[in-house]
Amino acid sequence: MNDNKNLIIVDTRVLPSVFSGVLQAKKMLTLGKAKTVGEAAQASGISRSAYYKYKDFVFPVNDMKGIWTISFELADIAGILSQVLQVMAKAKCNILTINQNIPVNGVANITISMRNNESSFQCLMKKLEKIQGIRNIHIMAKE
Repeated sequence: MNDNKNLIIVDTRVLPSVFSGVLQAKKMLTLGKAKTVGEAAQASGISRSAYYKYKDFVFPVNDMKGIWTISFELADIAGILSQVLQVMAKAKCNILTINQNIPVNGVANITISMRNNESSFQCLMKKLEKIQGIRNIHIMAKE
């Protein structure tokens, strides 16, 4: 078997509906909206065999969403990280990782990687900058 992947991006409007059905079934299973593959396949309008045939080859592309890694210097104040996470949750960020070091000299260094819509990222940053106790925010990476 050839292990080389030949990946392309194709608008789903020109593909047979089975591919959209596979994506829909995978999403239903991931979100717990369907308990079995058969249930997800039926709800998506595809057969179980079609699901199994294509499930390892069909994936959604998260366009307009990127992964941002941000480092924070936070004052060692109870609840400040919770405030940061609440602002991110309200902005519909998907937190991927959090790395928090033990505070030294009253400052905790924290790195958060998250997925967020680029158009709302600047608004998110403005809200974060208003939190009392954040000494520094630095965007480390964007993918």
